[in-house]
Amino acid sequence: MQLHAVRMTLPKDANIILARSHFIKTVEDVAEALINTVPGVQYAVAFNEASGPCLVRVEANDAELGAAAVENARALGAGHCLVVLLRKAYPINVLARLRDVPEVCEIVCATANPLEVIVAETEQGRGVLGVIDGSSPRGVEGPADVQDRKAMLRKFGYKF
Repeated sequence: MQLHAVRMTLPKDANIILARSHFIKTVEDVAEALINTVPGVQYAVAFNEASGPCLVRVEANDAELGAAAVENARALGAGHCLVVLLRKAYPINVLARLRDVPEVCEIVCATANPLEVIVAETEQGRGVLGVIDGSSPRGVEGPADVQDRKAMLRKFGYKF
């Protein structure tokens, strides 16, 4: 077995959700969940099929996000892996709805940070083991950091 760290490519102002899923209709069901949850969302969904023709299946309403989602899915090369890229919405807006999609088995991560995915490779194929999401902590927040966090949440409209 070999281990690989695969860096994901995030277009400007995009967030990524990495999940495990199954079945060929995943891309359509996830795309419908996204647009029904956040009208006006820009998205791309790429799904690595794990049997039959083993294609990268894709649905997108934004060409740049679509190309990046396919690039990320191909770089991972892991079967039943789902890459979702978003603009004009945050993962917090859609995660609960994505968990309700019958084909979605697990949400691995959701981030706008630099992201590396740890992939194992055997003779059979590849699988996602985990992720490295952003950077390691540098300390513990102090009073000024608490104020900054609260101000940011209010700026984004998540708190009153």
